[in-house]
Amino acid sequence: MEDLTASTVVVTGASSGVGRAAAVDFARRGWRVALVGRDHDRLDSAFSLVRDQATGPEPIQVRADFASFDSVREAALELAKLDRIDVLANNAGVVTSRRQTTVDGHELTIQTNHLSPFLLTSLLKDQFPAGGRIISTASMAHSWGMLRPDDLDRTRGPWSAWLTYGASKAANILFAAEAARRWPDLLSFSFHPGVIRSNFGTPLAKLFFQIAPGLSTPEQGADTLIHLATAPGESLVNGAYYAERKVLRPKAYLADEEFAARFWAASERAVED
Repeated sequence: MEDLTASTVVVTGASSGVGRAAAVDFARRGWRVALVGRDHDRLDSAFSLVRDQATGPEPIQVRADFASFDSVREAALELAKLDRIDVLANNAGVVTSRRQTTVDGHELTIQTNHLSPFLLTSLLKDQFPAGGRIISTASMAHSWGMLRPDDLDRTRGPWSAWLTYGASKAANILFAAEAARRWPDLLSFSFHPGVIRSNFGTPLAKLFFQIAPGLSTPEQGADTLIHLATAPGESLVNGAYYAERKVLRPKAYLADEEFAARFWAASERAVED
């Protein structure tokens, strides 16, 4: 395994769940950790936990609301003060029980789960050294909703919380694959963390995630993320979708490079000033 001690990692959605578990693990390894989160109190709590566990540099915290591109741009300016970013874990995510529109005019789920991470990564790209890694938290839910580059905000037809969430997770997988093609000096991956015991999702989903038996812990969910951040680069498949440290094949349409190019162009237009 590569010696990545004192590497710098940015973890979004670090206030709870998989993101917080990953941030703690990186801190214990001696990495410099930048925690990004929306809620002040939860971010402060996660930061205190990570700082207590850190064996290396002092962690930092940056507040960002992914429902606002301006907030993402402000966070990028703060994170750009780091001399380098070795790993960016795009982990922030949401699913809502009703359709909501952001201040930027986009559907909330697709902006939070894809467009804002897309913007943040683009703004921070110059901070990565050669071989830097971008890791996107996707989901097996990507098979539930078809991603439409010409209708990212899913304005056509009836709106569904879980179909929209699934489409946003397909976007994560497609982003990882296309980033690997466009930025060959970097490594880019997506992964399914498993079904995690958490406080995530719609009210009914939150109840399920809290009481259902056999669900994974956040630490178990973070395992593949940690693996993709620390395993030797030559042992990994750039652009691939992983689960339980193994490459999986996502839905077939996500392998279409022409489709991916249209998706990327649509994403660029969506985040323009």
